[in-house]
Amino acid sequence: QVQLVESGGGSVQAGGSLRLSCVASGGPNYCGLDMSWYRQAPGAEREFVAIINGEGLTGYSESVKGRFNASKENKNTSFLQMSGLKVEDAAVYFCKAQLYGSARACMGDYWGQGTQVTVS
Repeated sequence: QVQLVESGGGSVQAGGSLRLSCVASGGPNYCGLDMSWYRQAPGAEREFVAIINGEGLTGYSESVKGRFNASKENKNTSFLQMSGLKVEDAAVYFCKAQLYGSARACMGDYWGQGTQVTVS
C-alpha cells in the first residue's frame, strides 16, 4: 500500500503562484513510481494536469502547459509548481502514484486526499 500526502494548497490572486507537494510512502522500494497530478472543480470530472514519471519525464495538459511545472526531489516526493494561476485553475488537486515494475507487487494506482487551490 502506498500512502500519499499532498500539501501546499491555498488561496491566491489570479496571476499568482503556488507550489504543491506530494510525498509517497509505504510502497516497495524495488518498484518504480510515476507521480501525476489531477484536479477536480465543483461539478466537474477529475481531469489530468501533469505527470512526472520514474525517469523524470514530464507531460502536461494543454490548459496548464507553459504555466505549471512538475518536478521530483527524490523518488517519493514530487512537486507541482503553478504559476500564472487563473480563476479556472481553482480546484481540489490530487496526487496519484502509479507503481510499475516486473514484480507482481509493482502494480496499482494510489490517490492522495487532495488539496484545495482557490484563485480569485
